[in-house]
Amino acid sequence: MLLSNKALLAILWELYPDHPNLLPAYLDGPRDLSTTGWVAKPLLGREGAGVTIHDPGSDPAVRDEPCCYQQLAPLPDFDGNRVVLGAWVVENESAGLGIRESSGLITDEYARFLPHVIL
Repeated sequence: MLLSNKALLAILWELYPDHPNLLPAYLDGPRDLSTTGWVAKPLLGREGAGVTIHDPGSDPAVRDEPCCYQQLAPLPDFDGNRVVLGAWVVENESAGLGIRESSGLITDEYARFLPHVIL
């Protein structure tokens, strides 16, 4: 439950601000992210459900449901496809890689998925 909770994104940002592998994320609203754009993610959402994208300059409105507000980092577009890589590490060893691909800006339950096992 802890690892699937989007609040973890804000906690990691608080613990390691400006880390090159993290995006700014907050639980109390988008703060200064209105200049870069942001996404609002329900804390317990999965597969992109309930995620909303807010372009730079958007009104920094806070949603009624608990959300994580994270800086927008659009995925690169490869001929209309956007790819997300997910890595699994078990006991400090690479164990697998999942490749999810979708045509939309939000990777959702309709994304194509290709798992890889690392031996």
